[in-house]
Amino acid sequence: MSTGLICTDSCLVAPSSLSGEVRVPPSKSQTQRALLFGLLAKGRSVIHYPLHSPDVEAMVQACRQLGAEVVVSSSKIEIVGVDGKISAPQELIDAGNSGQVWRFIGAIAALGSQPIFLTGDHSILHNRPIQPLIKALSQLGAQAQMQENELMIRGPISGGRVVMDGQDSQPVSGMLMAAAFAPGPVEITVNNPGEKPWVNLTLSWFDRLAISYHADEFRYYRLEGQSHYEGFSYTVPGDFSSAAFLLAAALITDSELTLSGLDLEDAQGDKRVLGVLEEMGAQLEVGDKISVKRGGTLRGITIDVSDIIDAVPILAVLGCYAEGETHIIGAEMARNKESDRLSAITNELRNMGADIDEHHDGLTIRQSQLHGTKVASHADHRIGMSLAVAALGAVGESEVEGISAIAKSYPAFFDHLRHLGASIL
Repeated sequence: MSTGLICTDSCLVAPSSLSGEVRVPPSKSQTQRALLFGLLAKGRSVIHYPLHSPDVEAMVQACRQLGAEVVVSSSKIEIVGVDGKISAPQELIDAGNSGQVWRFIGAIAALGSQPIFLTGDHSILHNRPIQPLIKALSQLGAQAQMQENELMIRGPISGGRVVMDGQDSQPVSGMLMAAAFAPGPVEITVNNPGEKPWVNLTLSWFDRLAISYHADEFRYYRLEGQSHYEGFSYTVPGDFSSAAFLLAAALITDSELTLSGLDLEDAQGDKRVLGVLEEMGAQLEVGDKISVKRGGTLRGITIDVSDIIDAVPILAVLGCYAEGETHIIGAEMARNKESDRLSAITNELRNMGADIDEHHDGLTIRQSQLHGTKVASHADHRIGMSLAVAALGAVGESEVEGISAIAKSYPAFFDHLRHLGASIL
């Protein structure tokens, strides 16, 4: 499968105009959730048009280690689930660079009675807080602790009450999944709830599979436990998070392009980016496909990104090309991703000539003429893609280093940009 990446792990990006149509890659978040709910189902589930990426491979392997049978092909993944009864693998489960494997599998591991050990790469172990999940699982009777570079989980959990911090949505989603299969009712109170659309994405799977729950304003949940459901068939929709990079590329180069494969009815929270782009002046035609039209003038606005935290790097790039000032607020959680995204995007855009200020929870960006230079992805897929997009509108050629990270969510990113006319070597 072509990844669009070259062996030197860097590429040269020159100013370009774009045109044409591409199909947006499948949603990483939905592919991961489909695998997890397939793991816990009774019988066979079929996931059509999944994303194939290192994160998905890590989730597939974790599901196998917990007892599922998984067959992967280019167009689908078939998984025979364990009906909520996981096995304890003798081998370590490696989350790699996947926060969802780290937090979701960490929670699901507490459904068993034997110790299960997880690890991950440096970013997972040092940038992705796990304490909210550890504390929550402990309140339901599980043993959960970090042992050097490994997370040890030993269940089983019981029914009961949990109070947990929810600034990061993944521990909350993980607890909801585990609670659905607890032996009795579980009540979860969430303090400081954040990234609400991602929790809602998990709840949309409960609705799809008729898992009973009660939710109140993302601050309180009650699940009855002992869930059972049959295997399912699911087609993964396009990823709005990935689409944002192509839309931004068209806007900063005053180009026209069309994106297909997106489902506006899907629960992905990052579809809100469409409204943000329109507020900044983008001329979009939204229907079965999404098209960007030429002629729009970008203007700086204030954007609360607390519910679209993954969009921070690409919105910072757009701020460089927008008239006036762009203020990004509510972005503190961006520091706990694959990199400290506020620091990373500030430093790299400054290298390109941006007038940008970093705050503890956001950014201020003033319209700037960017120039080509050498920039680095910080081993972060969204930083790498954002810098490649920034380079399309810069003066002169840019070298983007560390582009292998982009395969995490959008393996065909550079292939698609080349198809649209971008000059990338």
